[in-house]
Amino acid sequence: MFKRSAWEVNESAFKEAGGHPSVAVFPWARASFDRMYRERKILFDYFVSLGASTVDFIEYSDSNEAIAQKIASSNLIYLTGGLVTALVERFRKMQVDSLLKDYPGVIVGRSAGALALCKRCVITGRWNREVRLVDGLGLADLTLKAHYKPRKDEALLQLSQDEKIYAVPSRSAILYENGCCSFIGKIYLFANGEKTML
Repeated sequence: MFKRSAWEVNESAFKEAGGHPSVAVFPWARASFDRMYRERKILFDYFVSLGASTVDFIEYSDSNEAIAQKIASSNLIYLTGGLVTALVERFRKMQVDSLLKDYPGVIVGRSAGALALCKRCVITGRWNREVRLVDGLGLADLTLKAHYKPRKDEALLQLSQDEKIYAVPSRSAILYENGCCSFIGKIYLFANGEKTML
């Protein structure tokens, strides 16, 4: 289920979080909260295989106090993929964004989870294929395009006239810490109407 690049990113995050972290998972990016056992079991087993000491799912129905407690007792937070706009809206509504700003542990975002962590993100509409900028939580001071494919270059070049955009294809990742970026795989920077591979 998890590609080598995801394994590499997550393994690095686990080491950074102490090797055997307590993991808190936010499965809030999906359109519905069906709590599908199969997907949770896959994530649980995957994190245990990486060395997690505990894996706790933070439910949208949890109280603010329970959410704060689960965050405080974790060393690593994992944000799942799904709909970035839903995830950002839910985090703001439940005031999770303010809890994460001072979080001393490691935060990993996959797909929509990664986009939500950024100041802004570039998303493509599912039906009309429109490319647009959306505000994220601002925990990483950059603008990100996940699932990058060259067929969106024209739109990204145009958007890059106003701000830098980091484009991340499959099997690649950006590691962000204290304003510094490092990269796994190919990453493209769109800035001032030009594209550069980093």
